[in-house]
Amino acid sequence: MIRIGISTCLLGQKVRYDGGHKQDRYITDTLGKYFRFVPVCPELEVGMGVPREAVRLEGESDHPSMVGVTSGKDWTGKMTRFSERRMARSDIADLSGYILKKDSPSCGMTRVKVYNESGVAQRSGVGLFAAALLRHKPLLPVEEEGRLNDPDIRENFLVRVFAYHRFQQFCSDRFSAAHLVDFHTRHKYLIMAHSVRHYKLLGQLVAEVKQHRPVAIRDQYGKLLMEGLAIRSTVAKNVNVLQHIMGYLKKQLGGGEKKDILEVIEDYHHHLVPLVVPITLIRHYIRKYEIEYVANQIYLNPHPKELMLRNHV
Repeated sequence: MIRIGISTCLLGQKVRYDGGHKQDRYITDTLGKYFRFVPVCPELEVGMGVPREAVRLEGESDHPSMVGVTSGKDWTGKMTRFSERRMARSDIADLSGYILKKDSPSCGMTRVKVYNESGVAQRSGVGLFAAALLRHKPLLPVEEEGRLNDPDIRENFLVRVFAYHRFQQFCSDRFSAAHLVDFHTRHKYLIMAHSVRHYKLLGQLVAEVKQHRPVAIRDQYGKLLMEGLAIRSTVAKNVNVLQHIMGYLKKQLGGGEKKDILEVIEDYHHHLVPLVVPITLIRHYIRKYEIEYVANQIYLNPHPKELMLRNHV
């Protein structure tokens, strides 16, 4: 099962400073069917205890200190050392994604409050543990639970998680140029739906595969793949991909069938139907006419359909 790191409180465990939790039902009840969660609570694991004094970030946004709100006790050194050690633990090594608690001085990924000398807060910081995670795992898909309420951000995160897991599986096998070509071929339209630039760069890299050391090209491919997928897909980008796929069907489709698909793509283009509608129709004709090249495209099935990530307009 795909392993995902997560802030412990999001699973319903009572580890927060006030003895409470922040269980997220979408994470536990929906994503929990597909992922095995690896919980981490930096503040508890560093020795703060439950319940505990609340902490906050103070000083400069780039290098904040973590201090007790009432006592002023400085936890910066302990938290920094803990975070560095935690990154080396085996349970973190093969994660395919991470979900962090928003606004947390340890786990917040963005817009965490940082207080200046006058006690005025600016939302310009990153939690100390989150900063270490982002630094040590630059390819890892990472998001905050609050941002997952946005359908586009949620889909982008989960597309990256499943893609990164497939890339990890690819890397676990003995490298060969043929395997890289196959991996890239299956992912071409998914990449195109996010970034045409990265689609072209990755194509060039794969074309030159025999000119590079296996480890070097594998690492460069992974970097470009995850960079490209981090760019959000759009309706226009998806329309472009759907039209490319139509090119493989043009010889088989009858006039009425082609008209049906084009009308559905146009409806999607005008936000009248969700993406799942044209994709479902195209998949029907791909199966009907047994077009293997397109049938193997990850773009058509990048994540479990039960997650319904493509069902919103």
